[in-house]
Amino acid sequence: MFSSARSKVIAAAAAAVVIAGGSYGIAAATSSSASAAASSTAPSPAASGSASGGGSNARSGPAAGGSSGTASSVTSSGFTLTTAAGQKVTVTEASSTTYGKGTSPATASAVTSGAPVLVLGTTDSTTITATQVIVQPPATSAPNPGGQVIPYSKGESGSTQQAGQIPSDYTQGSGTIVSGTAATKATEAALAAYPGGVVDRVVAIGNGDYEVHYIGVNWPHHIFVNQDFQVIGAND
Repeated sequence: MFSSARSKVIAAAAAAVVIAGGSYGIAAATSSSASAAASSTAPSPAASGSASGGGSNARSGPAAGGSSGTASSVTSSGFTLTTAAGQKVTVTEASSTTYGKGTSPATASAVTSGAPVLVLGTTDSTTITATQVIVQPPATSAPNPGGQVIPYSKGESGSTQQAGQIPSDYTQGSGTIVSGTAATKATEAALAAYPGGVVDRVVAIGNGDYEVHYIGVNWPHHIFVNQDFQVIGAND
């Protein structure tokens, strides 16, 4: 009798474990399914255009950009560029870097200390890996919608002013980083209108316009260029 009763107790306990285990398995499967469903239906940061996700990668780097200024500390592998606003930029050259002097082709020897230069390439903070260096770049008459570049000064905030036209559908952090000819033309336009900073990315903002992101200065930080590569506005 005792053995029989004990067997019944053990059997009941085993059944409880099986049932509990089954319930746990069901709960785990349900939780897993819910998580999978949430993952498949939730928009990605890029799709939603959120700033935290980079707005379709609009805050990532390094990216196409450039700067202009005066060359110094010239070596066989690069030089230091000082912008009109006093920002120091490290320029790294490679075997693939091309050179020009004015409107004519040139070689690396054209880059000398004190020479005015325009550098285009891949920007990573204040370092540019040059794809093109133009010594004594041709003068341009790029329109400036208003406002003067405010040099960077540690501990001082920039201006909150807005100059010219800011695209109505622009949201900071949104858009898609571009490269190639579009990035080059937008960078050149921005540097001609507002010399002194460093372009660290060019972003297509959906309506055919571009936002050129500017660093190394206290103002402006965003320069807007239309699809004809004319500067139309700037803000902080």
